Amino acid sequence: MQVIVSPKYQIVIPKEIRSKVGLRKGQKMHISIKGKSIVLLPDKPIQSLRGILKDSKMDDAGRQGEHK
Repeated sequence: MQVIVSPKYQIVIPKEIRSKVGLRKGQKMHISIKGKSIVLLPDKPIQSLRGILKDSKMDDAGRQGEHK
């Protein structure tokens, strides 16, 4: 898929891609470089991370322990 960089260095993310990754208007993005590629990652709301550590074992210092 090809996009064009505007005179203000802006691009439009095609609808197909926006839908697949669940982008919303006004959503913040993280941008970085990997080699010669530009990487855009959607900023996830903290609520979407709820339960991510549910099955991990953490000690009192917050370090992940061994699963038994």
